[in-house]
Amino acid sequence: MALTDIWFLLIAVLWTGYLVLEGFDFGVGMLLRVLSRDNTDRRVMINTIGPVWDGNEVWLLVAGGATFAAFPLWYASLFSGFYLALLVILVALIVRGVAFEFRGKIDSDRWRRGWDIAIMTGSAVPALLWGVAFANIVQGVPLDADHNYTGTFLTLLNPYALLGGLTTLSVFAFHGAVFVALKTEGEVRARAKALAMPLGGAAIVLGATFLVWTQLAHGAGWTWAPVAVAAIALVAAVAAARLGREGWAFAGTVLTIVATVIVLFGSLYPDVLPASNDAANSLTTTNASSTPYTLEIMTWVAVIFTPVVLAYQAWTYWVFRKRVSRAHIPAAQGLPAGRS
Repeated sequence: MALTDIWFLLIAVLWTGYLVLEGFDFGVGMLLRVLSRDNTDRRVMINTIGPVWDGNEVWLLVAGGATFAAFPLWYASLFSGFYLALLVILVALIVRGVAFEFRGKIDSDRWRRGWDIAIMTGSAVPALLWGVAFANIVQGVPLDADHNYTGTFLTLLNPYALLGGLTTLSVFAFHGAVFVALKTEGEVRARAKALAMPLGGAAIVLGATFLVWTQLAHGAGWTWAPVAVAAIALVAAVAAARLGREGWAFAGTVLTIVATVIVLFGSLYPDVLPASNDAANSLTTTNASSTPYTLEIMTWVAVIFTPVVLAYQAWTYWVFRKRVSRAHIPAAQGLPAGRS
């Protein structure tokens, strides 16, 4: 197997890790004021992801860095063509991160409400736009002979891409509801279990439509297998959630996301960014890659440091594995609100 193929697979693995881990972060954020009844409930929900959300975002940084180093032309065309969409995602992630840190600084319901809305918006926008972005990557975008994007922002908002965005939005919301049920106790857990059912139903309808469309329009023969795995895993996750088996339900949503990423990258290969206007202008693993020497150095770095990073993150999840309840939440200690 060529180094270009190895790095294509590694980038797919990095995106899988990001979407699985950040996916439930997005879900928890989107449901923050939906599943809670007061500030203590919301602090319970935030504490389920508090120790891990920033570590989960590292997968995005590494995926972007690996793309830049291994396939610089892919990175250049992608980030220039998707500039506005990626800028919106970046701003949303920044606002969301700031909101996590600032919502408890002032002891004021109005203050916290504003930051809660920022968390919900900063979670929902990336959850939607990542699906739009990946659908456009698989479907292809207009490129000229120099591999420059020639469309507009509205070009990216086509029916297939919007369906992809709604799919990731619904799957992440379900993923997050299952995670909340898995990591909490009491009324928050009960509300999460109840909401998981309609969210799971929406995810099944949207996900099945998107995957079948992807397979029929862009898939290879072998990608029918991960399509089937994704469908079965999602249905099983909904069934497990209904039975109160949150651990199995969470495993099902994880497997659904993993299988979906396999379908997307499997449908894309050997292209990395197809040209919808002329196949000759497409970027592939061959014409978009760095030099063999660069890829060789990167491979050795990945072999040495990847196990360390994985071990550290696994240890973090193990340390913070217990459920969170209202009893674990201390009294609010923010500064008193100023007089109006």
